[in-house]
Amino acid sequence: MTHALKTIVYPVKDVGPAKELFRTLLGTEPYADEPYYVGFRTGTHEIGLDPHGHGKGMTGPVPYWTVPDIRATLARLLEAGAKPLQDVQDVGGGTLIAAVQDPDGNLVGLFQEGAA
Repeated sequence: MTHALKTIVYPVKDVGPAKELFRTLLGTEPYADEPYYVGFRTGTHEIGLDPHGHGKGMTGPVPYWTVPDIRATLARLLEAGAKPLQDVQDVGGGTLIAAVQDPDGNLVGLFQEGAA
């Protein structure tokens, strides 16, 4: 099973300054600029800003790993001792995300590509 780091999402309290910081760092404009999410693409990776992240339990950046079967992977992680943070959610176009905390409280996100 091949996994690749695809996206890192940062919880932000004030999206304006965070957006300017990442715009400056990455040298590009966001491809998505919505009140609920700002996304930047850099090569094969995405950097996301979530202004509601803290309210969802995000305590820091969340790396999202691409997996072929998000529900099976989530079940295996929970069996291995992870704590659920966000159940499987469709974020558009059939793209699915979920998140867990490892035993040390680190956040791990899962990402399953939607139908193209």
